[in-house]
Amino acid sequence: MRAAVLHESPGALAIDDVAVDDIRPDEVLVRTSAAGLCHSDLHHLEGHMPGQPLPRVLGHESAGIVEAVGSAVSDIAVGDHVVTCPSVFCGECNWCLAGHPSLCDQIGTARPRGSRPRLTWEGQPCGQSAGLGSFAELMVVHHHSVVPIRADVAFDVVAPIGCAVLTGIGAVWHTAKVQPGSTVAVVGCGGIGLNCVQGAVLAGASRVIAVDTNPRKLALATQFGATDVVDASAGDPVQQVRELVSGRVGAGVDHSFEAVGNPLTAAQAFAMLQKGGTATVIGVMPPGAEVTVAFSDLIAERRIQGSVMGSNRFRQDVPRYLELYAQGRLKLDELVSARISLPEINDGFAALAGGDVARAVIVFP
Repeated sequence: MRAAVLHESPGALAIDDVAVDDIRPDEVLVRTSAAGLCHSDLHHLEGHMPGQPLPRVLGHESAGIVEAVGSAVSDIAVGDHVVTCPSVFCGECNWCLAGHPSLCDQIGTARPRGSRPRLTWEGQPCGQSAGLGSFAELMVVHHHSVVPIRADVAFDVVAPIGCAVLTGIGAVWHTAKVQPGSTVAVVGCGGIGLNCVQGAVLAGASRVIAVDTNPRKLALATQFGATDVVDASAGDPVQQVRELVSGRVGAGVDHSFEAVGNPLTAAQAFAMLQKGGTATVIGVMPPGAEVTVAFSDLIAERRIQGSVMGSNRFRQDVPRYLELYAQGRLKLDELVSARISLPEINDGFAALAGGDVARAVIVFP
């Protein structure tokens, strides 16, 4: 099969022939129909995620059709339309049993040490990003990595649900638990940030303030329901946000969401809070990154927390989000700003790095 393989980091992706092993009893074979380009993948290309074995097929946000299922799989059937999710869950660890599968220890979800790899390139093992490797024509994955979906939604539209939508909306609903009437600021209006915006709108927030330096992304945020926009390049974004809500006690927002992956913007998100507010950091940062906050802010019961994949329960979340989409209440079509072929993937990542797209999606023939 053809796949986009990362051989050096930093480096570009090469379109190579990769061999696919037979599926094991707990695995499924999925023919990829569409795959989204995410900033997490870009971090690998730019060399910000060291320690990952190479060569490696990147990609983790995708949709496709099941072509084969292992003998132990009973929850997925051949012909199912599925969405993939990086939050593979084992169903056995303490986190899964406690109802937090996004924090799963992933017991037994990878192939045992010493067994044949799922993918090989020129005879050597080839890794899969997040256990998926979506930038390929085929995926061999653990069956707990996918969720069956309704068959009447286009694959290129539904693919971003597996990461951008789950992460953004989930951070608002599951991690932060935004309440109706709350005020919200979203720092960074790419694919995940836009879903924070629409998640806050659907949660009933009274003000949703979008913060970015790109006017195109701010315009998109308005389309997704933002009540206010702040151009961070036009002055201190913290002060601009505080001025927008200056009539409220504490002159800050109840919730802020950082969807950039930068210590500075994370600190700014925290500084935007009113007393008792919560900043939720979603963006992935390089190993060793540190966020500094003032104790004088902490003492006012402001909080800062992380969110992993939107604290999702993706087997439940994805069908619910698709129902909201079917009702016209959740925006998915508007999220996809470019459709490309697999050979165009490096150009797609260049556009993503330049801030020109919310979500570019590879469409497989």
